[in-house]
This record gives sequence, structure tokens and C-alpha cells, in this order.
Amino acid sequence: MSYYKITDLENYFKMYKKSVREPRKFWDRIADENFTWYQKWDKVFEFDMQEANFKWFTGAKVNIAKNCIDRHLNKRGNKTAIIFEPNDPSEEAQHITYNDLYANVSRWANVLEEQGVKKGDRVCIYLPMIPELAYAVLACARIGAIHSVVFAGFSASALSARINDCEAKMVITSDGGYRGNKTINLKGIVDEALEKTPCVETALVVKRTNEDVPMKDGRDVWVQPLLDNALANHVAAIMDSEDPLFILYTSGSTGKPKGMLHTTGGYMVYTAYTFKNVFNYEEEDVYWCTADIGWITGHSYILYGPLLNGATTIIFEGVPSYPDFSRFWQVIEKHKVNQFYTAPTAIRSLAKESIDYVQKYSLNSLKVIGSVGEPINEEAWHWYNDHVGSKRCPLVDTWWQTETGGIMISPVPFVTPTKPTYASLPLPGIQPVLMDELRNEIEGNQVTGSLCIKFPWPSMARTIWGDHQRYKETYFSAYPGKYFTGDGALRDEVGYYRITGRVDDVIIVSGHNLGTAPIEDAINEHPAVAESAIVGFPHDIKGNALYGYVILKETGESRNQDNLRKEINQLISEQVGPIAKLDKIQFVSGLPKTRSGKIMRRILRKIAEGDFSNFGDTSTLLNPEIVNEIKDGKL
Repeated sequence: MSYYKITDLENYFKMYKKSVREPRKFWDRIADENFTWYQKWDKVFEFDMQEANFKWFTGAKVNIAKNCIDRHLNKRGNKTAIIFEPNDPSEEAQHITYNDLYANVSRWANVLEEQGVKKGDRVCIYLPMIPELAYAVLACARIGAIHSVVFAGFSASALSARINDCEAKMVITSDGGYRGNKTINLKGIVDEALEKTPCVETALVVKRTNEDVPMKDGRDVWVQPLLDNALANHVAAIMDSEDPLFILYTSGSTGKPKGMLHTTGGYMVYTAYTFKNVFNYEEEDVYWCTADIGWITGHSYILYGPLLNGATTIIFEGVPSYPDFSRFWQVIEKHKVNQFYTAPTAIRSLAKESIDYVQKYSLNSLKVIGSVGEPINEEAWHWYNDHVGSKRCPLVDTWWQTETGGIMISPVPFVTPTKPTYASLPLPGIQPVLMDELRNEIEGNQVTGSLCIKFPWPSMARTIWGDHQRYKETYFSAYPGKYFTGDGALRDEVGYYRITGRVDDVIIVSGHNLGTAPIEDAINEHPAVAESAIVGFPHDIKGNALYGYVILKETGESRNQDNLRKEINQLISEQVGPIAKLDKIQFVSGLPKTRSGKIMRRILRKIAEGDFSNFGDTSTLLNPEIVNEIKDGKL
């Protein structure tokens, strides 16, 4: 029996029990049978939960880029590794084979070394979703440099803060990028950021838009001439299993961004294992995750997870609405996509549009559809399941975090029965628990609490770069001996988990703990509503009352707003209870969102409270202008 592939429900439970009772044997076998190591480990893991110290495959020597590329060359050299689907559908897609990938990554690795980048150096990558982003990431991994990818939509100040925090010596960027009908001057943003980054010695620049951009002597270098002169082979560096692989910044609810540090061996094993099982990947499949490589989803499930499995993975430069709202479905038909992984935000925005956009294209190639980034609400779940999956593709509602490195709780397709809005069961090796306010573990089912993980797993972040104390305090102090996810969850009668939202999104109204997600689900079922967000604000009698920000579909914009408010509260009353009715409902044209689609509730909370003093850095928002619009319309 292979440990690597979960085959049916009985096999899942057997595997899960083994992973909990004998975690050393379980992970030892998966790591041993499915990867190439220069040297095996002395110990599968060592850890100290109190001090937040974790090591996996101690003493092992490995290179993750070699495992992503070189070991596939004999069997899969001519197989497509990456399909690049450009922003403009009239531009031809590129099919990059594993042989091509080896040659390109080797050239990049040789260029980085010639430019003085050494093992352990930090390289900041600020590129659009083009093949060079994959090459640069894998080249860093190949030579042992630590990559820090910053999403190419962040502002200059956000970029310089991240460069300075990890003291990157090199930045890799491009002249510009395409996003829908816009051309973005990425080099200009980098130039502004580099005015405040004394650590950066070199900026390598890729040509994408062929715009004229200023190049600073002694710092800026066009990369193509260097690649043209570089050798197309390279011997991968021998890395320790616990050597740093990458830093990825996640916005803290307070304070400066946290640079989560992931290391090599454990991350490799866990992302490969979860990719194989959560997406039920088979040899000839074409897999598409629509995220950006600037996020953990892109790291783990566009690049590393798929390539470790010898998969064909799509890198998509565009947006779901360009040239029109059928782009996702057109790409699925064009490349005969088998697994499709996207965010609820994208699903909700596409569900607002005419169903004709979906029905124009054949989605028959799809076998598995997935959701990532936030809990998916019931209305979006059903639309996605019915219209995209045609009720025949399992919908994997995946729960995980930047900090966890890989998917933690998710249905396994054709194995775990799915249930709308439930992430379902933990994957083998993951031990979730629910905790109450007294820090006691809550036993049994049909309970809610704070979601913690009580045993380490291979791909967990090892620290916050340069601040281990903050790592300990943020994740291991609230519930000693356990990793605190920051999320609340509900466990139903069969043990399925439903993520109810961030714990700080639980609002106590008249002594009742109200999660925002179920209330938002109820509001979003109103036919005139596109999206909503709930926050609490102080109330003399209830302690807190609820304030709703609601985006209407076009059909709702002409309706009487007072009547709409009554109908929304009636829905909430019916589905959650009268206690959850909103005191104030403000209709807005948009919500302040991060680039990954998360709603910045702290801003909404401040507006609801009437505190306009300091919204923090709003430059990294997808739509910073919306903040003033909401503030001006406050009830």
C-alpha cells in the first residue's frame, strides 16, 4: 500500500490513525519513497512547542529545485511543466517542457551566482505572473538563496518595508506588467522603493512590456543579455533540510507585516503530498490555480506542489474579467483543465454576471474544483458546484494559511463526502482541536471554539524572520503547547470542521457570541445583494451592535433602500436569529480588500465606531479610494 495516495474513505481513516499514532513512521515513509535526497535524515522530527522550535528530517541533505525539475527529466523531459497563459488572449500561450524548465532555471541560477548571490542571501522578486517569475523562484532554491516574492501590486512603501526587513541584496523585477486593460509601470514602483533600501546592490530587470524605463548605472541590469550568455546546465546546491527556502510576508492584524520563514525538507514533503491528494492529480492532467505566486497559494500550489509531482501547471497573467467575464471558462476549455482552484471572491464576482458567460464554454474536462483564501459562503458554493462543477466535480473547500505552508483541512476528492461551507476533515498528520476561553480542549461534536493544532506538521513556518519572540507570542502563547490559528471553527455531528472566521471577527452582542460568517451568508442570499461585511460597534445596552456594509447587484441599486434594509434583517432573523439583526446597514460600492481578497475589517470597524483618526497603511489595498467613500457615507 502506498502512503502517498489516499484511495477511499476507509483508507483515509486508516492513514489518518497511522499519522496520529505513529507520526514518525508515517512521514518517514512518505519522505523516503517519493523524493530524491542527497543524504537521509537522522530524525524525522524534533520539536519544543513551548519555545516554538521545530525541525523536520534533521540532518537530511536535499535540493527542492532538483526535486521539482531534474528528477523528472528522464521520464518527463518532453512533458509540459508550465503553460503560460498571457493576459491578452490573442497572445499565444507558451508550453514550457521540463527540459525547457531545466535549461531556463539553470541559466537563471548561473546569472544569480555571477551577480554575487550566495547561499543564504535574500533575493526579493517583484514580477508579474510571467514564466520568469517561476524561473527566478526556482533558481533561488537551486543555489540556496532565500526568495522573498512580493506581489507585484504592492506599493513602493510596502515593497521597501519588505526589502529592508529581510535585507535583500538583490531585487528582480520587470519593465512593467499587464493586468486586464492596464499596463503597470513596475520598474517605476521599484525605483521609488529602492530610494529607501540601502541593502540592495543589484536590480535585475526582465523585459515584458518593452516600455522605456530609466536604468540606474551600477545597480540596474537587463537580465536577457546575461541569460543569453549563461550555461543551460547547473549543479543544484546541497541544502540542509532545515535551511531557509523562502520568506513570505503576511499582513498582521496589527503592526508591521510578518515575514514567515519556511524551510526546505518539510515544506517539500508536505506541499507535494497535499497537492497529490487534495487535487487527485493524475499523470496527464492539466492543473490550474488562479492565484498569484506572490501569495502562499501560488508558492505551494502553482509552483512547488505541482512541479514536485511532475504535473502540468498553468501560470495565468490575466484577470477573470478581461476581456470579459468569461475568461476563466475560456481558458478551461482552451487548455482542457482538469483541476481548477480559485478564491471565493472571484466566484462571487463571477456569479453576479450573466450565466451565459459560463455556458458559452465546455467545462467537461474538469474533474475537481477547489476554493481557497477564505471560507466560501453557501450561495457561492452552490453556484460554483452547480454551474462550474456541474454537480459532478468534488468541490474541495480548503482551509490553510501562509503560516501552515500547505492545506490542513479539506475534502479529498472522491473520498470525503462534501458539505457546503465545511472544509470537512483534517488531512493525515494534522491534529486540530477546538479550545474554549479557559484554554480547555472542547471534546465531542456539535461544538464551536478557537481552532488550534496540537501537533507539528512538516510545512509549518519555523519563525518570523528576525523576530522569533513575535512568532512565539503570536502563535503559541494564547493556548500553550498548541499552534493557535487565529480562526474560530465549528465541529458538526460527524466531526466536520467549518471555519467561522477570524476569532476577532466574533462579536459579542448582548452576551451572544456571533460569528460574522453565518450572518454574511444570510445577507448574501438576498437576491439584490452581491457581497457584505459585518463589524461590531459599541452600543450602550447591548455592549456591541452590528454594522453591515452591503454591496448591491445592479438589480438592487434601483430598489427602495429602507425596504431592502428590512428584507435583509428579516433574512438574518430567519437564518441566524433576531439577536443577529443589524442596527445599521450602509450600502457601498465596494469593500476595502487586500490584494489576496481579504476584507480589511479593522478599517470597517473604525469607520463604524466613528474613529477616522488613523486607518494605517492603506496603500497596499486593492482599492484604497473606497475607504473615503465609505467614511463619507457612514450612517
